Amino acid sequence: MKAPMITEARESLSIVIVGHDDSGKSTMVGRLLHETGSLPDGRYESIRDTCAQRGVPIEWALLTDECGRDRDQDTTSDNAHFGIHSQKRGYDLIDAPGEHEVVSKMMTGVANADAALLLIDAADGVGEETRRYGYLLHMLGIDQVIVLINKIDQIGHDRARNAAIETEYRAYLTDLGMVPLCVIPVSAQEGDNLVAQSALTPWYDGPILVDALDQFEPATLATELPLRLPVHDVRKHDDREIIAGRIEAGFLRPDDKVLFSPSNKTAHIATLEASRSDASLEAQAGDWVDLTLDVPLSVERGEIISRLDDPPIESDVVRAKVFWVAAADLRVGDRFGFALNTSEATVTVQSIESVIDPISLNTGAGERVSQNDVAEVVLRADRMLALDSYVDCRGTGRFALMRDDQIAGGGTLSMEGYPDQRALVSVKATNITAVGDAVGAEERTRRNRHRGGVLWFTGLSGAGKSTIAQAVDKALFARGYQVYVLDGDNVRGGLNANLGFSPEDRAENIRRVGEAAALFADAGMLVVTAFISPYRADRDRARAAAERLTGAHSFVEVFIDADLATCESRDPKGLYRRARAGEISDFTGISAPYEPPDAPDLVVDTADQSIDACVETIVGHVDRHFAIQP
Repeated sequence: MKAPMITEARESLSIVIVGHDDSGKSTMVGRLLHETGSLPDGRYESIRDTCAQRGVPIEWALLTDECGRDRDQDTTSDNAHFGIHSQKRGYDLIDAPGEHEVVSKMMTGVANADAALLLIDAADGVGEETRRYGYLLHMLGIDQVIVLINKIDQIGHDRARNAAIETEYRAYLTDLGMVPLCVIPVSAQEGDNLVAQSALTPWYDGPILVDALDQFEPATLATELPLRLPVHDVRKHDDREIIAGRIEAGFLRPDDKVLFSPSNKTAHIATLEASRSDASLEAQAGDWVDLTLDVPLSVERGEIISRLDDPPIESDVVRAKVFWVAAADLRVGDRFGFALNTSEATVTVQSIESVIDPISLNTGAGERVSQNDVAEVVLRADRMLALDSYVDCRGTGRFALMRDDQIAGGGTLSMEGYPDQRALVSVKATNITAVGDAVGAEERTRRNRHRGGVLWFTGLSGAGKSTIAQAVDKALFARGYQVYVLDGDNVRGGLNANLGFSPEDRAENIRRVGEAAALFADAGMLVVTAFISPYRADRDRARAAAERLTGAHSFVEVFIDADLATCESRDPKGLYRRARAGEISDFTGISAPYEPPDAPDLVVDTADQSIDACVETIVGHVDRHFAIQP
């Protein structure tokens, strides 16, 4: 029975259709287009007559097929969009590719969807690809899913077979933490349970598909999210510089003050032209826009336009969940092109946190990621990136890894455990004029008989940083050095008393310590700092601050090395025990990351060396590199 076409809808939802290559996705879409009256006039009749002339049943997939290459290859090579309507609202159906070679394109389709239809071939049952697609939905945050057991006619409408497939796949989704809205036995070819209840499945008493669609809840509208406009192109026209791009989230109006990230430049929108004819006063998510600014700025492709009060994150290190599709394994230390929105960068795989088999859902540590596996990794970029966590904004929170101009993997971004570095790299002070020192560095060196510098101790809690720092302080002072220790005890009580222990506050704590230590070193002193300082970027900034004031080789990164088991066995303050019990959040090494130095200037291993031996190593280094002999 053909349902009447509904020409108006109160709302619209985007639904991706996934399943393996022969599960019947295109047939499903074609049948729904016909049954809901959503086809252009004459389209159905044309295909019906063509099939009749060939003496074959109507091929519903041809109703969706506008590409001869796809029709010849009997496959869908790219995401295709189709509109249908129910009595309640409109739907944008995204027919995603099913072959594993085009998983990257499928990921784009899933990422743009509010909900999903997942097809299982009733004859084949629950296979590896079906599990993999379910995991991909879970990974990309699609928690509204209808499962369709398709081709129920090909198994004779067998109730027991249908129940076995439903039980097996529900169990898999449950392990993922997903609950399907419903599981419907259907035949896309015959129309069973699509827009009318089938008499051939009297044992099924759930909703038909068109009614089940209306049970989906609308997601948060992209227009209600903070403004995100990745710059796609910058071109000159007459004497104007026109910036073009597609709004991923939020809205934009003429005269709005905007921020460009990661450059942190600001301007007002002077003119705004959008792809919609009625968008002269406001452009919104989904619109392509051309805009000009009230002041000339050097803007590049890849920057993100936002409002000043709700900008994207800036960071050169990200946590990511990657779906790996390349034949060659992903390994720590591999370098890739990193495609993020319209920007490109180079990233290095810093660590592989875990590897997940999407079929068995087994999770474990690993040194490599094989094809079709999922991994949680940490990526370090060669420059600052502007981005969002995927849970906050899908449009600016997904990426692709490129190898030899081919997509090797893709996934979603998370900043869990890592700070937003925007405040750490932003410069707000203006009208600053440097004043020269009355006493020069050479005079201080001659007086002290040593150069100024920073000994930066880093390592896990319990590694022995403070113990060694105090011992080094005492030993150097006895040898005539002007030396002072900075640690949490004398910094957190005053200079940084207003900071907590969030990733951002911890990073700001280290930024201030780094700047203070640089000033001590500039005054000719040796400064010993004892801080976990878990992030490499923070330690690099501390080095840059010291060397900016006191020259090269004035900063010594000392890795106080001890493995986690050793540190946890010491646990003098019971912090590890409390962290394991969940009483302390964001505890380094347990629930927050620690990035060990990749090339420290000095390493002392407190698990194998005595305190005296560690102190002797450090003092010897100072004597060789900082002391000025008479």
